[in-house]
Amino acid sequence: MATTTAHGGATASDLKLKYVKLGYHYLMTHFLTLCLIPSIAIAFTQLSCEDFQNIYLHLKSNLAGVITFSGLVAFGLTIYFMTRPRPVYLVDYACYRPPDYLQVKFHKFMEHSRLNRDFTESSLEFQRKILERSGLGEETYLPEALHKLPPEPSMATAREEAEQVMFGALDNLFGSTGVKPKDIGVLVVNCSLFNPTPSLSAMIVNKYKLRGNIKSFNLGGMGCSSGVIAIDLAKDMLQIHRKTYAVVLSTENITENWYFGNKKSMLIPNCLFRMGAAAVLLSNRSSDKRRSKYKLLHVVRTHKGSDDTAFRCVYQEQDESGKTGVSLSKDLMAIAGTAMKTNITTLGPLVLPVSEQLLFLVTLIARKLINPKIKPYIPDFKLAFSHFCIHAGGRAVIDELEKNLRLEPVHVEASRMTLHRFGNTSSSSIWYELAYIEAKGRVRKGQRVWQIAFGSGFKCNSAVWQSLRNVKPSPKSPWLDCIDKYPVELAY
Repeated sequence: MATTTAHGGATASDLKLKYVKLGYHYLMTHFLTLCLIPSIAIAFTQLSCEDFQNIYLHLKSNLAGVITFSGLVAFGLTIYFMTRPRPVYLVDYACYRPPDYLQVKFHKFMEHSRLNRDFTESSLEFQRKILERSGLGEETYLPEALHKLPPEPSMATAREEAEQVMFGALDNLFGSTGVKPKDIGVLVVNCSLFNPTPSLSAMIVNKYKLRGNIKSFNLGGMGCSSGVIAIDLAKDMLQIHRKTYAVVLSTENITENWYFGNKKSMLIPNCLFRMGAAAVLLSNRSSDKRRSKYKLLHVVRTHKGSDDTAFRCVYQEQDESGKTGVSLSKDLMAIAGTAMKTNITTLGPLVLPVSEQLLFLVTLIARKLINPKIKPYIPDFKLAFSHFCIHAGGRAVIDELEKNLRLEPVHVEASRMTLHRFGNTSSSSIWYELAYIEAKGRVRKGQRVWQIAFGSGFKCNSAVWQSLRNVKPSPKSPWLDCIDKYPVELAY
């Protein structure tokens, strides 16, 4: 039995250690302030009126030098403000919620699998066990073509699914923000497995009559982490094009990638992946800051490498009978852990307080110079982030990050509940998780959110956002009518 309630029964020594660490963190964070203010105060108390008068006369006699120095400072500040990166704001986003008739209960999933007659008894039993242990609930969604008997996967039905989730998310986004499609200057669409012609981005351009000079991109084959890659691309485009909006559409297509064979590694995605999409509106307009939810602080992208083991962790292939599907390798968690460590190493100096960086440095030096067996120091990322959106790829992924990052159950609650309610929606899952946190009313002004996504290749990508206000859920949040019953207990 796994539960999302917080751990209780902390010992007195644990509480003392916690407060000692918080005191150390506060001291190191405000060390300069605590030192400088008394020093400045003491210096000013030592100055007499005559000293101030002498300083004034000295500046007056060197007026030309003062003016020149002031001009150079003003020029330097002007250059700095003109060349620094433009801030990117997240105005709002929308997650698509399919209609209830597309929900797939476990018994219905198994009944349809049995009636298809493509699966052996061993494969059926394997799927049943995966469903029971996956962390998915009874209310996830599959596209209409897979509810039919027999299923009707085809290019046409896959396109229908793409239109349904993309246009559904975009309609909600345009409706909630009031932004007109003609105002969009950049469009980035990411879908890993379904890349038709015309492209998905072309379908959106034609549907909403976007302007002719729009910068349109269609990303494919990058797996579940491609949503963060799309955000990074949109951010770069907003550095080039002034006063414009960018829309990022993240989705995955289930219909044409359903597997009807008996290779077990290729059956797992059938049990985990579900339909969904998220549309995100970004802006570089300073006038949008007041109504935006978040400001983008950092995007960190890491790639494990091109070796065959990493490349074949999550991949599309054919089995012995020629049937195509997505395969998940047994090496997935090991490779994900290595990619995650690389990502943390890059991200840590950007977000961690000085107190944590100092502890990490001291431990590293001690391991090098004193004893290599000294346990490495794992930074406390809870001091850098208030909220965590870990890709809901599966229960094992969430469990591993909860343990390795030393998170509390509340920090992974959004990921577990998203997996339970919507399943693995691939690159859009981190947005369903953020929507959950907002629906719970937990995001306060100034807090930072860490989105962590994993994908084929093997990639680990991070996006860091800072809330600009106390964030309320979007008008058509996928959680609005059900948030009160969450969190739920999860039986594995």
